[in-house]
Amino acid sequence: MHFSLVNFQSSRAPVVCLIIQFFLYLFPTTVLSVSEEKSDALLLSIDGTINPAVSDYIRKGFQLATEENASMVIIRMNTPGGLDASMRDIIQEILSSPVAVVTYVSPDGARAASAGTYILYASHVAAMAPATNLGAATPIQIGGLGSAKDKEKPDEEDAKDPRSALEKKIINDASAYIKALADKHNRNGEWAVQAVQEAVSLTAREALELNVINIVADNLDDLLEQLDGYQLVIDGEPVSLSTSEVDLNNFEQSWRYKLLGVISDPTIAYLLLLLGFYGLIYELANPGFFLPGVAGGIALMLALYALQLLPVNYSGLALMILGIGFLVGEAFMPSFGTLGVGGIIAFAAGSLILIDDQTMRVALPTIIGTTAVSALFILLLMSRVAMMRRKRIHTGVEAMVGTFAEARSDFSGSGMVWVNGESWNAHSSVPVKKGEKVKILSISGLELIIEPTKEDS
Repeated sequence: MHFSLVNFQSSRAPVVCLIIQFFLYLFPTTVLSVSEEKSDALLLSIDGTINPAVSDYIRKGFQLATEENASMVIIRMNTPGGLDASMRDIIQEILSSPVAVVTYVSPDGARAASAGTYILYASHVAAMAPATNLGAATPIQIGGLGSAKDKEKPDEEDAKDPRSALEKKIINDASAYIKALADKHNRNGEWAVQAVQEAVSLTAREALELNVINIVADNLDDLLEQLDGYQLVIDGEPVSLSTSEVDLNNFEQSWRYKLLGVISDPTIAYLLLLLGFYGLIYELANPGFFLPGVAGGIALMLALYALQLLPVNYSGLALMILGIGFLVGEAFMPSFGTLGVGGIIAFAAGSLILIDDQTMRVALPTIIGTTAVSALFILLLMSRVAMMRRKRIHTGVEAMVGTFAEARSDFSGSGMVWVNGESWNAHSSVPVKKGEKVKILSISGLELIIEPTKEDS
């Protein structure tokens, strides 16, 4: 009996082994085929100024691409430029990305100016729609910054002109930065330097001919078709893109990023800050109105949040607050214009240096206009408040000071007088006759301090 069982098991063993081997062979093959059938690519969009909100959105997009194991990230871009710090944050995300990053200037009529040119050069693949352009990558200071050729001066003049030396340092730094990006991806570095130093621009076709970009594509479908089989190098390893069966997932900006994109503009943040100050000052001057205080508080909170995202010079913010304080002081303590003029100067100087960035600041006409309006508004408002404080009181006991009363009897020292139909204790340093008109000088407790006066007074 035992022998027959052994024979049965031994006869079944090869069959079982074959079945197990068959499934072990099929299982990884099946998993591999599923993983290779479809791959996901993440689509990000930049439409407008490069600011902290945009850089935060791009950072979250790259995090999402990592979490979902996306095979590629496509950045669809249309920008006039933006903050240098935000641009560098985006470029760091691109350079550290473990997957291919394709930047596509789209749709027709879009541009990759200034900061957009740097981002395009930093990407593994640079693509543009036919009717687009890039370039004009010169860093801009307040009041504008010309090309390096326009600023060329002899060494002696450079020594006397520190601003010119600073501008050259900024341009040289930007030139070296974009040249390094061009060398990393084997693109035209000479033109990149020219775009920084001379602010030149190119159309999409010209950029393709000069090896500034890699692809000119009519739309996203055309871009994906041209990317299929594209060879590139990521982290020193050769990679071949496969986009024939790619699923493109669009990571749209939420309302939070859209709101941050608006309020993080330096001029908008500056105006919100002023509206916040105006609202709170008006509410303090007119307690109980509520609307200016509520609106001012909301505007001030939004401004402070925006300033947290921007490169703020807190000395400039302190100067603005000091200027407003001087203007308020001028209304309450007239100094023949000293506090007023000092307040206007401090407010204007603080506005000029509020945003501490060489590439984006509050517009100069906005500063001039708001400074003038702020000075006028605050002086008129505080003058009105000061006049109300000096205005004669018409209610209560204090309202009797300066009015007239009638003596009820002859007295010297303390006696009684009639005031508005009421009998009051009074004190006079000179004799008073019955029926004589007296003037109330002050009130001491429940006693009036009076002095006689003539009837015609």
